[in-house]
Formats: sequence, C-alpha cells, structure tokens
Amino acid sequence: MKIQGYWLASGVLGVTSSTLRRVHESGADAVVTKSIGPKPRPGHPGPILATSHGGLLNAVGLTNPGIDSFVEEMIELKKSDVSIVLSIFGNSPQEIADVASKGVEMEPNAIELNLSCPHAEIAQISHDPSLTYEYVKAVKAAVGCPVFAKITPNTSDIVSVGIAAERAEVDAIVAINTVRAMKIDIHQRRPVLGNEVGGLSGPPVFPIAVRCIYDLHKALSVPIIGVGGVTTWQDAVEMHLAGASAIQIGTAVMDGMDVFREIKEGVENYLQDEGFSEVSEIVGLAGR
Repeated sequence: MKIQGYWLASGVLGVTSSTLRRVHESGADAVVTKSIGPKPRPGHPGPILATSHGGLLNAVGLTNPGIDSFVEEMIELKKSDVSIVLSIFGNSPQEIADVASKGVEMEPNAIELNLSCPHAEIAQISHDPSLTYEYVKAVKAAVGCPVFAKITPNTSDIVSVGIAAERAEVDAIVAINTVRAMKIDIHQRRPVLGNEVGGLSGPPVFPIAVRCIYDLHKALSVPIIGVGGVTTWQDAVEMHLAGASAIQIGTAVMDGMDVFREIKEGVENYLQDEGFSEVSEIVGLAGR
C-alpha cells in the first residue's frame, strides 16, 4: 500500500461499510476503520462527546462489535475499490496479534495498531518504547500485510517510541492520536464527560501534531502518516513540510465530506504555484 494521499482517520464514521464507501466517494484515498478489538465492547457511559475551544473531546471508550462480527462489514466494503486500513487494538502483544491474524483474513490493505487511545486501557502502550516494540513485533510476526503504529503525543519522548516501532520493523508511523484532556461544567461543578477524561482532536491539536511529525521525521526512516487537526489545504501542506507522507483527516469530516477534495485541490494548486510536481518533493522539506 502506498503511503500517500488523504485518508479518513480511525474513529470517525468508521464502523459501517456504507458510510466508509460514502467517504471514499467523497474523495478519500483510503479509509481507516474504527478500532476493532478481540470481542464486543460497549464503551464508556455518556456523555461521550463535548466541544471545547474549537476542538472535539471524546471518551467513546473503543466501542466496537469485535473482530469476529466485523467481518460482515469488511466483506461489503471489499466490494468497492476503496483502500482499507483495519485499525485494531488489544490488551497484550499476544491478544493484538490474535486480532491481527483474524483481521488479515479480511484482506485489508494494511493494519493500523491503536497503541495510544487516551481514554482506554491501551493508553500507556506507546508511552513505553519497550512495550511498543513488543506489540509491533508480535503483529509483524503474525501477518504479512503492511503494519502501521499509531502513537501518542502524551508521552515525554515520542521519538524514542517511534524508534522502537521502527526497530520492530513497522511499515509506517501514524502520529498523532488524540491529546488527553477534559472539560468541566462550571454550573454542575463536575467533569462533562462520563469518563471524566477524554481525547482532544481538531484544530487545537494541530500544532502539537506538526511538532511531533517534525521530530519523528528527523529521527526515522519509515514513512509518517500525519493526523491531528487538519482542516484546510494549508494545514495539509504544513504537515507535509513537517514530514508527513500521507495525511489522515478526522474531526474536519464532521463539517462535510467535501474536505478531502478541497484539500487535494488546494495542495495541487500550491505545488503548481511553487514549482513542485508532486507531494513527495515537499515531505520533510522544512527540516532539511
């Protein structure tokens, strides 16, 4: 699978085949499913969503039907020509390898390892380079398709985590996942989210994502898939310049699926105006 273009990020409109097809028809070059685990999971009690300072807070809690039930959606989705990245999670290296083994039978184009959801038990995996290495290595040993590792900005040293994933022979790094955050209702004087703490996405996290991608690109050889707050073509160009070969778009989709086409057109015009022929020529250019 080529690491290029503009993809739907995991966790946004990513459960049903019909919705994922709509996203593809709206211009997404690939779609990433919602994270799927070993068994059905109800998630956290509500409220699970809140807005804050121009961003979106969520504490869904990895709600999903389980890998055995998700096969029906994948069968339907495979009837179209959309590139599919199956996002998965597990509570141990062996468990995530088992999920990956079942998932690869559905023939996704790649598997994305969610090692970093900030409002679930897996939050700490990509804080630890050793754990990250073990999870990636276990999945790489179990499947033959490309494997991506989605890592957290909430760690003190994201570069060491990326290096550990690269040592485990990951095919690409996805950076970043949501930023651990919360919101308090000043009238009820208590947290708004049912889980108290959630993950912040959207425009407020964009500068954090750019910094993480920039640092990772300087240290790694594997491609970086950027995600975090991209809403315009200018954002996409900035993220490419920081080091992202491909870009995932999540929260911005809620304002309309045309965002994929709009970003593509804007980036193409920028490249033409600036004398470049393709995106790969500007990837990481800001750090050279």
